[in-house]
Amino acid sequence: MDDARQAVGRGADQPVRDEHPAQSGWHFVDWGCEFLGTMVLVLGGVSAVVLDFGTRSPVASTVPSHSLRLLLTGLLFAGCGSLVAISPIGRRSGAHLNPSITVAFFCQRQLKVGDAVGYITAQCLGAVAGAGAVRLLWGARAVSVRDGRTLPGPGVSTPEAVGIEALMTAVLVLVVFTFVSSTRTARWTPLAVWIVVAVLVWRGAPYTGTSLNAARSLGPVIVSGRWTDYWVYVVGPLAGVLVAVGLWVLVPRRTLTAKLFHDARYPSVLRSALPVAP
Repeated sequence: MDDARQAVGRGADQPVRDEHPAQSGWHFVDWGCEFLGTMVLVLGGVSAVVLDFGTRSPVASTVPSHSLRLLLTGLLFAGCGSLVAISPIGRRSGAHLNPSITVAFFCQRQLKVGDAVGYITAQCLGAVAGAGAVRLLWGARAVSVRDGRTLPGPGVSTPEAVGIEALMTAVLVLVVFTFVSSTRTARWTPLAVWIVVAVLVWRGAPYTGTSLNAARSLGPVIVSGRWTDYWVYVVGPLAGVLVAVGLWVLVPRRTLTAKLFHDARYPSVLRSALPVAP
């Protein structure tokens, strides 16, 4: 613990000794944490969509402003992910909960190929489980919001939607990289992600639904059986990741951890320049 406190107290430019390398092998505990975390994210987030925009919404009668309800939805949706990040399961796996984040860290060589595949598979399965739970919990009210599917807004072409998703995802990834590249700010990454994603949902949802996350969009698609424009939410976020990674090469800083909330008391299969448990 003392080493962890000292590491977190160092400046961003001070190197951390004894770098922990990315691990090879089958890491079912970490993958299971990603499954559970993504399930909670989708269950909580899409439930917020149902509450704010579904039929007989009590929130709509209290908050008639569509814009304010979008902001509230963004705060609740992103808040679910940030709460997972600071929970024990998030501290173990890193709480990527999003193939975009996993691919971004993979490009930074923060995890092995096997874990990249394991994380993304777990995220997709978790999203399907979460979307299925939403349908069971809310029934027809979930159907009234298309089970939480993300779709281009009225008047937005699919190429425009891809570009908007790419831009928003690039912003998210760059914010994550910025915070996890400093020992002073790494612990605040969940807070930064909460604010950034909430704002992106608020401003971007009318145009694309603000996915940023191919797994989050996949869950409702599987449950509803409607694949309309799903490719937008695979291509767009992936393009955004590649743009962000390319821009980060120009920044004279390196990512110190691939966890959104680094806790030195937890083991890690990811590369880390911060202390990890054995």
